[in-house]
Amino acid sequence: MSNWKVLITDGLSSKGQNILSAACQVDDKNDISAEDLLKVIGEYDALIVRSRTKVTPEVFEAAKKLKVVGRAGVGVDNINLAAAAAHNVRVVNAPKSTSVAVAELALSLMLALAHSITTSDASMKSGQWLKKELKGVELDGKTLGIIGTGNIGSALAKRAVAMGMTVLGYDKLRTSDEIRSLGFEPVSLDELYARSDYISLHIPLTDESRNMINGQTIAQMKRGVRIICTARGNIIDETALLAALESGQVAGVGLDVYAKEPPGLTALVAHPKVVATPHIGAQTAEAQVRAAEDIASEILAALRGEPLRWKVV
Repeated sequence: MSNWKVLITDGLSSKGQNILSAACQVDDKNDISAEDLLKVIGEYDALIVRSRTKVTPEVFEAAKKLKVVGRAGVGVDNINLAAAAAHNVRVVNAPKSTSVAVAELALSLMLALAHSITTSDASMKSGQWLKKELKGVELDGKTLGIIGTGNIGSALAKRAVAMGMTVLGYDKLRTSDEIRSLGFEPVSLDELYARSDYISLHIPLTDESRNMINGQTIAQMKRGVRIICTARGNIIDETALLAALESGQVAGVGLDVYAKEPPGLTALVAHPKVVATPHIGAQTAEAQVRAAEDIASEILAALRGEPLRWKVV
């Protein structure tokens, strides 16, 4: 066994920990505070996080031995990539591990909105029988616009096509031919807004994507559109979204992510036309095992100086 030390701060499936333990000393300090992380990070060669831990410039400054940070999932917006590069620390993730889980949740949110499932369940549990009042719509024959045609967006597209939907795709990083080969009809963002009955977001949070769904872009959408976000909360201007729900421009919203997490009982979360879940997109048993195995293997490759499959920095 090597002398490498790996710190896990947000939990990791035992299968991933076993892969690491065969080659390294592994310390699982689940829910460690930001203050305590700064005190101990200097001992470690590798750090594995999920979305809770913020890997700030101060962490990199204190991490004198750190060689690699691994995100057991997709998004790396909680890791300061500029600081990682400045300190010559690799950043890797597990971008394929949670694709099916998140795509299935996005489809579930679409179905919940279409058939008033959460409202129906709540009414039954309160002793009501709202058969006549709760008239749904079908996904069959509707148009779904997917912003971001990567692993998750493509997985959702396959499932939506099976439901009888027309699927539009926009991705600034892919050519029209590439988007078409993945099963989408490639369109501009303006056309996607104008034609879609449902819009699902599958892009990372960047300076460019922050608040891209705002009052102006919502006004370009079809009246009665339904919006799904299982990506990152700050992609949507929540104040503008709430106003659009109140005006009827947006007929329903499915949210798994929020500008602030946990959001508390905000007006948006409490709105009757919103189906809200607590950032559970990747929270399936299968996805967590895949993420753990993938990130453990990638961390070991980085420590050994081997080629990396999913290098971010």
